[in-house]
Amino acid sequence: MPPSLRVRQHWLIHQLADCIEEVWRKNLELSPYSVPEGLGYIEGALEGEKLVIENHCYQTPQFRKLHLELAKVENGLDILHCVMFPNPHYDLPIFGCDVVGSPKGTISAAIADLSPVNSDRSLPLSYEKSLSGFPSLRFSQPRLLPEWGTIFSDYCLFIRPVDATEETWFLNRVRDYLTLHCQIAVTTPPLTNPGDIEKTIAGQRHYCTQQQQNDKTRRVLEKSFGSQWADRYMTTMLFDFAD
Repeated sequence: MPPSLRVRQHWLIHQLADCIEEVWRKNLELSPYSVPEGLGYIEGALEGEKLVIENHCYQTPQFRKLHLELAKVENGLDILHCVMFPNPHYDLPIFGCDVVGSPKGTISAAIADLSPVNSDRSLPLSYEKSLSGFPSLRFSQPRLLPEWGTIFSDYCLFIRPVDATEETWFLNRVRDYLTLHCQIAVTTPPLTNPGDIEKTIAGQRHYCTQQQQNDKTRRVLEKSFGSQWADRYMTTMLFDFAD
């Protein structure tokens, strides 16, 4: 694989990628994750511009898949996508983060959340207690969630940062979410009741099904690689779920 894309991406994406991996290494026992064949490093074209996608994946006892994706369209988009899929034997929310940089060198969208997977759409009390104590952040341009965004929690941060100060606020809040998530995860005992495990599987399946409705992501992939490839990538790389 060529040198990491992050060194050629927007500074926020570069710093976020480093931050995510740093928090993972500090708090979790990482081991390699087997990426589907041909999907680790990908090159294509989007409207005449070179598109490169780079995937970094790990696993731990508490998480069946830690996925960090970086993508770049030359003279166009910069993208970071990250999801931490819990092992179904652990009653944990799903951490997700997406950042999109525009050709103008600005960040057009940044989202981070700890999304609940239980049927009543609530986070475990340990998360609620900590998240409710985080200082509030007053971003200038909050964004509306898409119609399929019912999977997100009340603590979902979805914004368009207007300057480096707000970009730094976002970076620090992602670090806070990640650190909390990893620290709670490693102290959470595994589930033993088959019914409870089935509920976490169903919750993760619902999360992935909703995410697969993201038409913007699908359109970019279809334009570059075709609909069949895009569907495979969406369902086996981005939002696969445990059976």
